[in-house]
Amino acid sequence: MLHLLLRRLRPRQLRALPQRRYPGSGWAVRTVDLRSDAVTRPSPAMRAAMAAARVGYDIFEEDPTVNELQRRAAELFGMEETLFVPSGTMANLISVMCHCPERGAELIVGDQAHIHLCEQGGVAQIAGIHSRVVRNLPDGTFDLNEVESKIRNSSGTHCPQTSVICLENTQNFTGGRIPPLSFLQEVRDLSDRYGLPIHIDGARLMNAAVALDVKASEILRLCDSVSVCLNKGLGSPIGSLIGGRKEFINQAIRVRRVLGGLMRQAGVLAAAGLISLSDMVERLRDDHRNTRKFAQGVQAFSSSICDIDINAVETNIIMFPINDPRISPKEFCDKMAEVTDEEVTAMGCGVQVLLHHVYDCKVRAVWHLDVSEEDTDLALRKLQYVIEKVNQK
Repeated sequence: MLHLLLRRLRPRQLRALPQRRYPGSGWAVRTVDLRSDAVTRPSPAMRAAMAAARVGYDIFEEDPTVNELQRRAAELFGMEETLFVPSGTMANLISVMCHCPERGAELIVGDQAHIHLCEQGGVAQIAGIHSRVVRNLPDGTFDLNEVESKIRNSSGTHCPQTSVICLENTQNFTGGRIPPLSFLQEVRDLSDRYGLPIHIDGARLMNAAVALDVKASEILRLCDSVSVCLNKGLGSPIGSLIGGRKEFINQAIRVRRVLGGLMRQAGVLAAAGLISLSDMVERLRDDHRNTRKFAQGVQAFSSSICDIDINAVETNIIMFPINDPRISPKEFCDKMAEVTDEEVTAMGCGVQVLLHHVYDCKVRAVWHLDVSEEDTDLALRKLQYVIEKVNQK
């Protein structure tokens, strides 16, 4: 049934979709970009809001649009205050530095955490903070006994002192998994016993809130600080928010400046963030639905090349292995992105699907506002075509 459904999407239907010419050919090719949810383009409403934004001197807290974004975000997060910064990497670094005011302090973080893997080790490189790593489990959580065994708060002089526990929600490299609220409560109970704060890297926190059908504040009541990206999934061209208590944000303002993150008439960018919070959160359900549709399609193909645990698909990210000796993960990504005469003849159209080879045998696909249900159908048709070609070898 799935194969028949996908084949119904014919070239005449593609005329309504954005197309471009493939270099060196006369074909109209549809590109489905699943590399990241950070590749989105600002919507017309977002561009209009940016053009019309009221601005002021943010150093003196006089930019009305920035102030409104921070006020609205604090209300959404259930936190005393928030701070607008240029990026999620800076938001995490600022937060960790505020929790670890002395060089040589230590944070506890998962081995698959973005802070640990994808931010150039900034906590060590810039802040002089040591990372104590615990193993992320497949669902994005970790063993709390391991966490407790790695807390160091003795009065001795040999070891760094643990200053903060860092979580990630959703957990990117386990496939957009959502740590359960019960797990967050257990971490909270553990951290309280040792007097430690909790920071959540919530780049995709709104995906978690929508998937759980709870308010963001219900998740964030269990932490001391959070970073939330306005770009990933929410469509802004730039920007993240840090949330926490007033004293914490006051310190974050100082750290933001020393890291070069102060933006003066930033209302032009904050206006996009306001659209992200007002218009882009509920539509994340579309991304989750399309992600699951693709996962079900992969499962229906029952191919030895790639497979997906459908129960692990919770939000907008799929992480799946390529386990066939006939094709490597990089070759698989190349074939999904390649458009040939043979494909156009067989499929009746050209489809370029962009994926991200993460590490080892893993490939990542991420859904976002620029990927529609029709795009998802096309991506499945292209996947089926690539699988069939590999099986002919």
